[in-house]
Amino acid sequence: MADFDVLIVGSGPGGYVAAIKAAQHGKTVAIIERESLGGICLNWGCIPTKALLKSAEMFHEFNHAKDFGLSASDIKADFPAVIKRSRDVAAVNSKGVEFLMKKNKVTVILGTGRFVAKDTVEVTAKDGTTRKVTAKAFIIATGGRPRQFPHLPVDGKNVINYREAMSLPAQPKSLLCIGAGAIGMEFGYFYASLGTQVQIVEVLDQVLPVEDAEVAKLVEKSFTKSGIKVHLSTKVAKLEIADGAVKVHLDKAGTAEVITVEKVLVSVGIVPNTENLGLDVAGVRLDERGFIAIDENCQTANPAIYAIGDVAGRQLLAHKASFEGEAAVGHITGHPVPVNYNQVPGCTYCQPQVASIGLTEQKAKALGRPLKIGRFQFMASGKARAISHPEGFVKLIFDAEYDQLIGAHLVGVDTTELLAELSLAMKLECTAREIMLTIHAHPTLSEAVMEAAADALGECVHQ
Repeated sequence: MADFDVLIVGSGPGGYVAAIKAAQHGKTVAIIERESLGGICLNWGCIPTKALLKSAEMFHEFNHAKDFGLSASDIKADFPAVIKRSRDVAAVNSKGVEFLMKKNKVTVILGTGRFVAKDTVEVTAKDGTTRKVTAKAFIIATGGRPRQFPHLPVDGKNVINYREAMSLPAQPKSLLCIGAGAIGMEFGYFYASLGTQVQIVEVLDQVLPVEDAEVAKLVEKSFTKSGIKVHLSTKVAKLEIADGAVKVHLDKAGTAEVITVEKVLVSVGIVPNTENLGLDVAGVRLDERGFIAIDENCQTANPAIYAIGDVAGRQLLAHKASFEGEAAVGHITGHPVPVNYNQVPGCTYCQPQVASIGLTEQKAKALGRPLKIGRFQFMASGKARAISHPEGFVKLIFDAEYDQLIGAHLVGVDTTELLAELSLAMKLECTAREIMLTIHAHPTLSEAVMEAAADALGECVHQ
């Protein structure tokens, strides 16, 4: 007899959701965690970074009180207090996961797991003791970690990763972010908002490379306006640490430049945590990029073992991991829930915020599809002007043959909260006319969605 019906390795947003779902289906469940319940997302990623960003937004608003007819003076950022609040938020959320495990009768096993047979995981605790655990089905949810490069050596002090960036003891006077993806842009915005001189380097020709080009251009313009220097199509040749500072050697099309900063944040991708898991013993295969290879049910080459989240590749997003957890448990319990990877939303929480789902205009055109594209600028939104945030727009992409929504791209204040409507619209295969004819409350920012759909049909009346 197996010890458990389902054994999960890793308690991040994929692992703990899978554990709860399996328990709700009446399965006996255990979850292995080597550090803190909630994984990187709750403890060192999604949640604490949003706490930091909210502090930055509040600081910005206080310093622009006069825009609202208010007076505020001597506004200061208490950096250690900002960091402490972020860490406190993370601690509360981790405790919440602990409560959910107890509530759903999920056994928590602290330690590091490794397959020693196709149906057995050996867990090594921090004190070195080991125990073997068997199960009928396994879910690997071990996540990922920052990618390392030989010419960008991270020392945790002068050259840092995101983990050090959210727990520095003092605010740096200057910071260079290598990589203009979500991590680099969010931390760049956070530190710049509090007064750090920030520069961002990106090897490609736009910030936020996976986003729509129009959206990325607006964010770059906003960052530049705020004093952040952005270097596009630029490589970092090497780093030199001397006298408590970092000399950064840049190369743009053969033109060299050296800049000196106090700290360098390396944010250039994620690699999966697949080492020392005993995957060869378990009969689990990796794909060509080093992620665990899975099928549409998140099942690996060993049908009793599933993999979800960052360790399984595709979009490296917490909500994708959670949904894959549901998909894996659905397949285990005979209630399949397929994952549509074309409908995974993405958000970046700098200001202006960026939110998107589906195809960008560039990708849709590359597929040769006839398109209808609608846009609505927030400067034409009464609510956006009332709250003094008229920057940004909503851009909707429809298949011209069926008028079906195939892409949505938003940039502006709180657009990450507006995206859910469009995620549902894509799920339900909504057309431009259906979105346009959905009555939206006035005045709201969400009216921009309705107006963008109307613009795609040539029927917008407010811009």
